[in-house]
Amino acid sequence: MENRIAVTPAPIEDEMKEAYVDYAMSVIVARALPDARDGFKPVHRRILYTMFEEHITPDRKFRKSAATVGNVIARYHPHGDSAVYDAMVRLAQPFNMRYPLVWPQGNFGSVDGDPAASMRYTEAKLSRIAMETVRDLGKDTVDWRPNFDNSTQEPEVLPLVIPNLLINGSEGIAVGMSCRIPPHNLGEVIDGCVALIKDKDISTEALMEYIKGPDFPTGALIVGNAGIKKAYASGRGKILLRSVTHREEIDGRIAIVVDEIPYMVNKAALVERAAQAIKDKKISGVYDLRDESSRKGLRIVFELKKKADPEQTERELFTHTNLETTYGIIILALVDNAPKILSLKEALNCFIDHRFSVVTRRTEYDLAKAKARIHIVEGLLVALAHIHEIIALIKASSSVDEARAALKDRYSFSDIQVQAILDMRLQKLTHLEHDKLEDEKNQLLKTIEFLEGLLSNHDKMSQVIVNELLDVKARYQDERRTRIVNFDNTLLEEEIELKEKAEQDENFVSEDISSDNNEADNELNSAEEDVESES
Repeated sequence: MENRIAVTPAPIEDEMKEAYVDYAMSVIVARALPDARDGFKPVHRRILYTMFEEHITPDRKFRKSAATVGNVIARYHPHGDSAVYDAMVRLAQPFNMRYPLVWPQGNFGSVDGDPAASMRYTEAKLSRIAMETVRDLGKDTVDWRPNFDNSTQEPEVLPLVIPNLLINGSEGIAVGMSCRIPPHNLGEVIDGCVALIKDKDISTEALMEYIKGPDFPTGALIVGNAGIKKAYASGRGKILLRSVTHREEIDGRIAIVVDEIPYMVNKAALVERAAQAIKDKKISGVYDLRDESSRKGLRIVFELKKKADPEQTERELFTHTNLETTYGIIILALVDNAPKILSLKEALNCFIDHRFSVVTRRTEYDLAKAKARIHIVEGLLVALAHIHEIIALIKASSSVDEARAALKDRYSFSDIQVQAILDMRLQKLTHLEHDKLEDEKNQLLKTIEFLEGLLSNHDKMSQVIVNELLDVKARYQDERRTRIVNFDNTLLEEEIELKEKAEQDENFVSEDISSDNNEADNELNSAEEDVESES
């Protein structure tokens, strides 16, 4: 009799709706949005873990980017290689990442929007600060899950010490939502974390005494703090970014010189658009435009006509070019695998709660190791105290199993202790070795007492976390790059509205020089290809 499969008719609308929801959640949870605990999307987390697993660390040689990308795809991220390489490039770009996590060698793109060289031509390894993202990974500090083909395990989240979600920020385009978290200064964020650990009821205003606002790798100015306050209180807000300029006299003419540009603005596109605005007479006072940037720093020169008003010309430059831009903040991240808009305090608490979990699990792991070791040491000390009887007992035994059983019966040793005694080398029989075991036992007792005290005392655990954060701050803190200038809040709202209208009318926006949007697009394209192939 022929086997037949029963087919149940179903409305195609319901099937399409279900498939779309599954696809959307896959993109949201598994690709486009960062986890609130470590601030990483899966692709970034997998890149860092793979490099750590392969020992591509700061003290080792650089490794071909193609090799790293291949390992990431083969083991953990079975999608397009362009998405993985773009993500890796982003982690290495100093004009994109406030604290780069990958140390590049070769062409990894530029502030002019030049793409990175092909992965077969570039090399990379983890940066020093990146090692703070994988610290204590081998001490059961996080949960693990099977990879896509169940051939190995990968960490669900990294046990990082740095508050990465805020210090490096994140950008992602998911289905029906997006996140745009700006980078911040590490020292300021850690100070905010410490303040929140010490006072859980601290207000957002009080936290802003420590965390002044975003701190972009390209510097520039934040005009006013109304948008910052709104974003920190609600998770959404808009800020106005303005280039840093100064004036010089060049050959008898006044020149407006640009030293810093807003975050994610393509310098080459900026110069091109400025030249077009000058040609279209939207900017009337400029005689000559030159890009004199070099490895020493950014320098764009607007040489003015002799009778031009510098103040008026500068206002025209800010209006008709992206020397001034708006930046929309959306602090959206995954909390318990669900997207959630977070306030500043909530974002910090996600990281702090994660640190408490990591340190607690690390302490439990170290405690278990210490107890296991002291158990063996105590057995060895008993064996040394009765060494002649034990040697005679072992010699009299006809087999190892018989010797093992005799030791357990006479001295009540455990299986682990018996094995340690049988494995003991003759050099351990000296008086010196006996003293070493006694010292080790005493040290282990102190360690166990300390670790048990940590687990039973929340204040002590808090102090350990605070000390580790302050240690990281001492080693990696730097000066704030983005200044916040005072501005009337009412006028600021009007200024933002005018700027947004100008951007729409003139059809220019801040361009993502880091390829992060390309990364998101590649991820979405890869996801769509996966859906098509599965269909």
